[in-house]
Amino acid sequence: MPPINRNSAIRSSTDTLRVAVDPLELHTAEDEDSVDANDANEGSDGGEEKLRSGIQSIEVGFKLLDVLTREPRAMMLRDLAQRAGMSPAKAHRYLVSFLRLGVVAQDPLSGRYELGGFALQLGLARLARVDGVKLARIALAELRDRLDLTVGIAVWGNQGPTMVHWMESSHPAKASLKLGDVMPLLSSASGLLFAAYLPSSKTAAMLERELADSRRSTHGGPRTRDEVDRVLNDVRQHGAARVEGMLLATIHAFSMPVFDASGDLALGLVALGHEGAFDIRWGGEIDSALRECAEKLSYELGYSATPREAPD
Repeated sequence: MPPINRNSAIRSSTDTLRVAVDPLELHTAEDEDSVDANDANEGSDGGEEKLRSGIQSIEVGFKLLDVLTREPRAMMLRDLAQRAGMSPAKAHRYLVSFLRLGVVAQDPLSGRYELGGFALQLGLARLARVDGVKLARIALAELRDRLDLTVGIAVWGNQGPTMVHWMESSHPAKASLKLGDVMPLLSSASGLLFAAYLPSSKTAAMLERELADSRRSTHGGPRTRDEVDRVLNDVRQHGAARVEGMLLATIHAFSMPVFDASGDLALGLVALGHEGAFDIRWGGEIDSALRECAEKLSYELGYSATPREAPD
């Protein structure tokens, strides 16, 4: 797509594009020209410093797209502008260009604005290229270095929750875990996480086998279906799984869910450590840091905690 001269394109907008606007939001040509001085000077020579600082008008315009991304329904100009922190006149000027590029669409009857077809193509292109495990490895490396934690990644494999990545802290937990290890559903943090968030059709057979084994063992953990349901409800209530010395007597662990664009569990982030040296509190440093990491990864994979509603 050839570059577009914003100033000349916008001035001729009334000749090439008819935009429906709420009568209460009509504005004058002088209003449209009253944008930031930075917008008017975009074509001038700003030197290397301006190149390094970026183009402010692009960042300002994307405030409108951010509002539309978060809002479940199409919006009137005045509401959209208010949420983005700008005047309707200024917002309209950006929207004209976004309409031409297909980033934004407008209902010809109501005048409401919504994300356009090109925005969908951008999202689909991103989803097609994203690798959740790769992103998680990068994010967990930073977390491991910052908090000196032993961390890992679990995914659902053919035989159950499977460890596919592992990074030790400077004081490794004696968990004797290896890549490819399949974790139990009822006595590991990653297992409880997948049992809580996956469809029961995927976990039922494995759960029944482990329940039968648990009734014959002396280890802790749920032993009846009612106890399992209570434990899994607790995982969903906290939005994470936590175990204290269940799989290994002195090892505590958290596992946080990372969701994909469909709202399905894509993978689990795991952090573990020795009793006495591992903050196992809900809301503690490890819980908060791992939760924030998981939420950012879910966002990168296209997940939204508040799905957009279908239009009326």
